[in-house]
Amino acid sequence: MDFSRVELSAEDEAFQQELRGFLAGVVTEEVIRRDRETGENFDETVHLALGAAGYLAADYRSEADGGFSAVRRRIWELEIGRAHTPWFHWGTTAMVAKSVQAFGAAGLAERILPGVLSGELRLCLGYTEPEGGSDVATCKTRAARDGSTWVINGSKMFTSNAHNAQYVFLITNTDPVAPKHQSLTMFLVPMDSPGVQIQPIRTVDGDRTNITFYTDVRVDDEYRIGDVNGGWAVLREALNAEHGTIEREAGGLQKIATMTEHILLTADAVDGVARTVAPDYRLGRAVARLEAAMSASDMYGRVAIAQTMRDIAPDLMDLLGSAGALPVDASGAADNGGAEHIFRLAGPTGIYGGTLEVFRNMIAAHALGLPRPNYAPPKGVR
Repeated sequence: MDFSRVELSAEDEAFQQELRGFLAGVVTEEVIRRDRETGENFDETVHLALGAAGYLAADYRSEADGGFSAVRRRIWELEIGRAHTPWFHWGTTAMVAKSVQAFGAAGLAERILPGVLSGELRLCLGYTEPEGGSDVATCKTRAARDGSTWVINGSKMFTSNAHNAQYVFLITNTDPVAPKHQSLTMFLVPMDSPGVQIQPIRTVDGDRTNITFYTDVRVDDEYRIGDVNGGWAVLREALNAEHGTIEREAGGLQKIATMTEHILLTADAVDGVARTVAPDYRLGRAVARLEAAMSASDMYGRVAIAQTMRDIAPDLMDLLGSAGALPVDASGAADNGGAEHIFRLAGPTGIYGGTLEVFRNMIAAHALGLPRPNYAPPKGVR
């Protein structure tokens, strides 16, 4: 593995400075304050500005299609995180748009992609159900064919950013008697369809997510993504992207794990604590854990990032004392609420896209070849 430092060309250095200046102009202190207060992880003004400047299109496309080079993509990812850009909605939107391009009707992809790249159209995920947990294949939301349309009834939990999205990438059950992985069909459902209802939910950390209800929602067949009852093949590609298990390019510059934006925010919080308190072994331990998490790849990195945030956030707040528990803009808040924000963010980071326990089981089964865990009680124990 090559750990040598990448020497930027004059053109790439100019790109970095241009991007850094652009982000400094749009990701203002007010944007950061509002994002921490609302927990939405999205700002429409910033998103539209990035679209208008062509950055979303460059990030979405491959280099061969006019997108970022490997070096510029890495610069882009790092600068987006360092600027504290409210960003998490774009990853979902891009992931769904690529599924629509790969599996949807050509006319549908052609219709939505310009709006996706301009920032005007955002796409959210309708996966988890109130009783389904992390097993998205146990889907009870029903889609029944009625001529050239489908009628959808059901509900989804944790439909984050549904209130900022124009479409939801929805898992439905189109054959209740079939095995669960052979009964799924995916749809791209317009959020303004009659019968769609969005109900906000505030999580314990202050984030906003939603429960969405679908009551006799009629969707034309052109919004079906992939084959009827073939939704698992469509969903599997999207889940691989969300889990960070996609094949990575060989040059070594690609983002090595999902949620690296979260660990960059954590690094800033650690720096803020280091500027404030006297040297302490807990701070050294936090830095060591942080460096290890930032260097871990794929699912390992996904787990390491979330677990590290959960483990070091309490130490950061403890080192700062009572001022570390105060949020952004509170009088006397240490580092303007940086550690407090990471403490709140650490909780949901461990459940996005599946819980840490799910990912650890995936690593055990797929990477280490271990048998599936047996959660049955020991013999003789009721």
